[in-house]
Amino acid sequence: MPDPKSLLDHLADFLSPQPTSPSERRQELIETLREAQAEGLIDADALSMIEGVFQVGQLCARDILVPRAQIDWIDINQSLSEIVKSVIEAAHSRFPVFEGTRDNVIGILLAKDLLRHSTEKDFQVRDWLRPAVFIPESKRLSVLLRDFKDNRNHLAVVVDEYSGIAGIITIEDVLEQIVGDIEDEHDIDEEADNIISLDNGDIRVKGITELDQLNETLGTHFAVEDIETVAGLVIQHLGRVPKMGELIEIDGIEFEVQRADPRQIHILLARQKTKKVD
Repeated sequence: MPDPKSLLDHLADFLSPQPTSPSERRQELIETLREAQAEGLIDADALSMIEGVFQVGQLCARDILVPRAQIDWIDINQSLSEIVKSVIEAAHSRFPVFEGTRDNVIGILLAKDLLRHSTEKDFQVRDWLRPAVFIPESKRLSVLLRDFKDNRNHLAVVVDEYSGIAGIITIEDVLEQIVGDIEDEHDIDEEADNIISLDNGDIRVKGITELDQLNETLGTHFAVEDIETVAGLVIQHLGRVPKMGELIEIDGIEFEVQRADPRQIHILLARQKTKKVD
């Protein structure tokens, strides 16, 4: 076991001025904290959250946003009954509302406002919209988290360089980078929700999806001893937990890590690799 004194020496070295880059210093601190965890000075969950904090400091909105194709939208021109049905089926607390095109977001509808007041006389959805907060794709998550806290806002609309809507991001999305996946009463654990086909041909796969289910969907033949899930397959192939946005090709299938924390993979995109034609 390493000498505990060496840990203090490492921390002292980190805190003293050094001619190294911030990224090198950051990595040195992480390695020191990993030593501390190995020595039993901090537990694994604490280490994972600290690593998550560092990760949040390096990521921006584009890295973890929910793409526009996966957003549960509300069209202001829908009938009230259609809007209520959509809100109940999606079971979210907040919905971006658009008029005309999805690049014209006119506000955010809170489910509690709709369900509490929709039976009132002369109720108009437009009257209950909250202002939408727009942020650029490049906004740092650390800054965004502070904004969420200071402004008591829970959702932001992410805009690309052409002023189009790239997606949305919630305070939960940011916090999950630190503490891991946050399950709530509306999260769906049914097997049918593990794999979803997207409009662009990609397959959205939960990390907990069993390999048998993935094989049945993609026509693949993944089988690894003592590995049961897609996340396990990818981690075993790499020898580590991959980072957000990382691409991993296994037997002709490209997996893109869409959501992960330092401990596990939560969501991946899977796609068939196009074979080159000579």
